[in-house]
Amino acid sequence: MSRTRLSAALVASVILVGGIATAQEQPAGVAPAAKGPVAPAAAAPAAALAPAPVAPASTTPTPATRAAPAMMAPAQPAGQPATAAPAGAAPTGAMELGLPHDLSPWGMFMAADIIVKAVMVGLAFASLVTWTIWLAKSLEIFGGKLRISRAVRAIGEAATLKQASRALDRSGGPGALLVRAAEEEAALSAGALDHVGGDGLKERVISRLSRIEAAASRRMSRGTGVLATIGSTAPFVGLFGTVWGIMNAFIGISQAQTTNLAVVAPGIAEALLATAMGLVAAIPAVVIYNVFARSIAGYRQILADASAGVERLVSRDLDFRTVAPATALAAE
Repeated sequence: MSRTRLSAALVASVILVGGIATAQEQPAGVAPAAKGPVAPAAAAPAAALAPAPVAPASTTPTPATRAAPAMMAPAQPAGQPATAAPAGAAPTGAMELGLPHDLSPWGMFMAADIIVKAVMVGLAFASLVTWTIWLAKSLEIFGGKLRISRAVRAIGEAATLKQASRALDRSGGPGALLVRAAEEEAALSAGALDHVGGDGLKERVISRLSRIEAAASRRMSRGTGVLATIGSTAPFVGLFGTVWGIMNAFIGISQAQTTNLAVVAPGIAEALLATAMGLVAAIPAVVIYNVFARSIAGYRQILADASAGVERLVSRDLDFRTVAPATALAAE
């Protein structure tokens, strides 16, 4: 009997110590889970005094005891505060909802700062001017080369200045102007040719032809300076828009106190769009300027050929004027 009572007392003590340890491990506000039909600790002395044999307490975990550890949070060490989620952390879904949905060029333009918008509008206008000059100047150079080539062919086929003037009577362009200028100068100097040589006439004709040639070259080169300006300044204008957009992005980061992608992405996208528009405006302008420079150089060469042909006709007329009286005297 004494052994039975001693065994019952030991079992009750073990159950009591286990309950106290479980209660200490549970966090505040969580009720201790029931462990099945276990008698309270206060009933242990009564059970010990009962004459009937007492069955040992069941230590098999019940469904309630199996669910309790899953419901309980991990125990925090004593003296340390509970770990909390970072204040700036946001769920992935919330971050995705905060990102701008319209990242198309038009959407980024509408969301840009007023300074960046002004830069983009200026670069778009510069690109429009570039392509307008390309279309107009291409037609002008093509037509100019066609007219001066016809004039060179007519001047080369003529034997005298009058024949060249009749061939180019109904045509325009610098070739016809060269022939008319030489003819006018020869008519003005006709009275003096009987007393002086033709060297003065040749110099005056060359002077007038050179001025006509220079004027035609300047007229053909109009507009190319605008292309050179756009090609050299558009990248720097786009860079200014880039710097301004990145500065706005950093200001947004400072105000929001976060490096969230929803704050940084729009400003960076606007800055890159300004840079892209600067390159779109500059690269075609430089390429078109180089093409026009070569075409205008070829046009000047053809114009120089026409001027040289007119000078040869003037020299030939002077020779005929000198030879004709001598032939008439010999015939007499």
